Amino acid sequence: MKRNLLIAIVALMSSSVMAQTQLTEFTPSVTANGVNYALPKTRLRVDVTAMKVSYTPGEYARYAERYLHISGVNREASTQWSVTRLNVCQEGVPDTSKVYTVKMKDKTIAPMAQLTSSGILVAVNTTAEIEEPVLPSTSQTRHQLDARQYLTEEILSATSVAKRAELTAQEILDIRESKNAIKRGQVESMPQDGASLKIVLDELDVQERALTQLFVGYSDTTVTYQTYTFLPTEDIEKDVLFRFSRKLGFVDADDLAGEPYYLSLKDQHTVVLPTQKDMLKKKITGLVYNMPSMAKVIISTMSGTLYEKELPFAQFGTVDVLSPTLFNKGATTKLTLHPATGGIMHLEQ
Repeated sequence: MKRNLLIAIVALMSSSVMAQTQLTEFTPSVTANGVNYALPKTRLRVDVTAMKVSYTPGEYARYAERYLHISGVNREASTQWSVTRLNVCQEGVPDTSKVYTVKMKDKTIAPMAQLTSSGILVAVNTTAEIEEPVLPSTSQTRHQLDARQYLTEEILSATSVAKRAELTAQEILDIRESKNAIKRGQVESMPQDGASLKIVLDELDVQERALTQLFVGYSDTTVTYQTYTFLPTEDIEKDVLFRFSRKLGFVDADDLAGEPYYLSLKDQHTVVLPTQKDMLKKKITGLVYNMPSMAKVIISTMSGTLYEKELPFAQFGTVDVLSPTLFNKGATTKLTLHPATGGIMHLEQ
């Protein structure tokens, strides 16, 4: 789902005199005439899709091989879970150590600053579309067909399960024979056109599947979703992200009934970090943005690696400052920042 988030516009008097936008570190106790904004920390988000398959055996399961020559039919009900998809993405959370105020001096023209609802700066003098991942709702698909409506009076009046199974199997064989006869054009009253023929064959298919379910059973499927988030502050090695059981589905991270899914993360140090001395010398004279560092993200199980990719993380990098002249009066600079990392996505003058 896409939505435009909070847009804060601060406008002061315009003048022919050139002046610069002043930006200072934000102190919560100080009221500033300007736009307060935050840079983000990068949080990892893992959306997991899982499927539950619930098997219900057929009433005549024990007779499947005898009457229909179908072997290996399970006579016990069962439930089996599986992870079908992992979607890894990132989202930004405000970094309380990187909150700033864009102060406006007299006789300056103010930029338009687009902020997220949590106060993270995403655009200046333009707008950015932010796509927020939304998990679908749990969905269930039932595969049971109503076989009772296709049972003949003879089947219903049979006094034993074995006899009902035998007569039902014969009905299935008769339906198959009827389908073959129609396809070969060997029936007296053939459907008049292709559409009618399809309707007849489709109905016979449904009858056959419904009656066959009395022998082989049926499986219902449920697709469910779970989200796990992680805000790294340092390298990690095989932390348990979540646990998953083939019988129970998602379980608590400390429940040993589930197989662990591990998260590993290692900073690749793609950004040179300034020394403390350098930081003390650096003056904030323009708009501050993040320079994220890449980190390798691995999701694995005891069976092997499921996901491996390098992603940018704001908290492993540093900050830099854009020249204040970019936002002087009359300037047309447009800036878009990544909402999850605070890094520059697009800068246009």
